[in-house]
Amino acid sequence: MSASASDVLFRPFRFKSLALPNRIVMAPMTRCFSPEGVPGENVAAYYRRRAEDGVGLILSEGTVVDRPASRNEPNIPFFHGEAALEGWAGVVEAVHAAGGRIGPQLWHTGATRGNSGWKPPVPVESPSGLNGPDDPNGVAMSEQDIADTIAAFARAAADAQRLGFDVAEIHGAHGYLIDQFFWAGSNRRTDAWGGATLRERARFAAEVLKAVRAAVGPDFPILLRVSQWKQQDYKAKLATTPDEMADWLVPLVEAGADILHCSQRRFWEPEFPEIDGERGLNFAGWAKKLTGAPTVSVGSVGLSGDFLAAFGGEHSHAVGLQELERRMEREEFDLIAVGRAILADPHWVGKVRGGDTADLHDFDPAALATLV
Repeated sequence: MSASASDVLFRPFRFKSLALPNRIVMAPMTRCFSPEGVPGENVAAYYRRRAEDGVGLILSEGTVVDRPASRNEPNIPFFHGEAALEGWAGVVEAVHAAGGRIGPQLWHTGATRGNSGWKPPVPVESPSGLNGPDDPNGVAMSEQDIADTIAAFARAAADAQRLGFDVAEIHGAHGYLIDQFFWAGSNRRTDAWGGATLRERARFAAEVLKAVRAAVGPDFPILLRVSQWKQQDYKAKLATTPDEMADWLVPLVEAGADILHCSQRRFWEPEFPEIDGERGLNFAGWAKKLTGAPTVSVGSVGLSGDFLAAFGGEHSHAVGLQELERRMEREEFDLIAVGRAILADPHWVGKVRGGDTADLHDFDPAALATLV
């Protein structure tokens, strides 16, 4: 790690009420360590350790909003109900006591299937009763279902603010519910919640954001996580041109998203190489250029293999951060989210700050089964 890399990663960042000491974000990573949906002291300690090491902003694992089938695995934490919210209050207290900043990721998994074979006790819901093209699962949402889901996201965001979280993030990526509205492969509706264009299909996300913004007021920062790829189709691309991307993302910023968290499998890959070449802007770079909003980039930071390989049992080797340094120096994006590297090593940030790259850990998929 060069001195300049350390400098660019450890510059402060300010936006609205959010003041971060550096540009490093702990990426949301599903952990499934919350029995009955309630995060306990072990979860609080897991996040506290990252705060103690100096992570600029912690984004929690996906936490589900108050819908009957909003999760696809057991032991995913709720973000509703007295017991779960008390658990999250303990997490906030632990992180703040260590000098950290944290926000929950608010989630609805839609019609996706989990890996364990577990199923919720009621049918899953999605725009059209589809997990993806030609893959029926669950039921299509009624107008009342849609209204109730929008209200559930707004309540969750208001609870996040009330509990003292610093931000909240809405999960609109990776083929989960909000993304299933974006994607033509899973949204076949013919009413006002569907449509032939991405801009039309983005209406549900825009209404969620408007309701969330109304619930938390103008100053509480709201992040929106978006992706082109889906877990149902790794090669899916919602926006094939910058114009399509602008039609998709600009209305979402106008609706209330302050910061766009742009997920791609490998952060160094250009989004539109046919326009600006093999070292051109990545997804977060284009999103920032087109919307003017601050962006977070993410995808295999500090590791040789992407996270999909990790779920297949593959190890990833620690690698240098020179490409990250280059892109951040040119202000392509504002923040960088780090997932598996921080999941496996709570001291990753401190090692990077001190230039101790020789001691950065490789990633062993066994780490997914622990709360280090």
